[in-house]
Amino acid sequence: MKTVLAIAVAFLIAVGGFLLWSRGPIALYGQPANQTLGLVRVTRVVDGDTIQIQGGQKVRYIGMDTPETVDPRKPVQCFGKEASRKNKELVEEKFVRLEKDVSEYDKYHRLLRYVYLNNTFVNLELVKQGYARAATFPPDVAHQQEFLAAEEEARREKRGLWNACPVEALQEFHQR
Repeated sequence: MKTVLAIAVAFLIAVGGFLLWSRGPIALYGQPANQTLGLVRVTRVVDGDTIQIQGGQKVRYIGMDTPETVDPRKPVQCFGKEASRKNKELVEEKFVRLEKDVSEYDKYHRLLRYVYLNNTFVNLELVKQGYARAATFPPDVAHQQEFLAAEEEARREKRGLWNACPVEALQEFHQR
């Protein structure tokens, strides 16, 4: 009887270990792992400021906002497709490091994170290149000044959306 019980316990431990390993570093009991310790694979780019990672969790980039492409209530906004393409080029099917600020999730239950690909701060890079605008939502303000400076430079240099979009589209985008 003890042998059967020992075999059953060993089997359950092995199955549990396999299930945790196969899901990657994302979830344990439904909660996110400490994302700063490891890399996660981006399985899909949703749009210019949202990705999906291994395990199915969606991640919304902190500190910036790109024109809409997937909101069913809104038409595709100027430079939205370009922002999505750039995000895809940067991170899709790659391993990234996620860093939390203060908030865990947004109102849509997406993880809120800063995203790093090797030494590239992806959130900031999208703003610098003119694919996004700075968008700060307290309490997640750790890089607010960097984002604002990057947007100002992109505007001044007329990069990306700051060159491609008509003034009306920029005003609409900036008022969100």
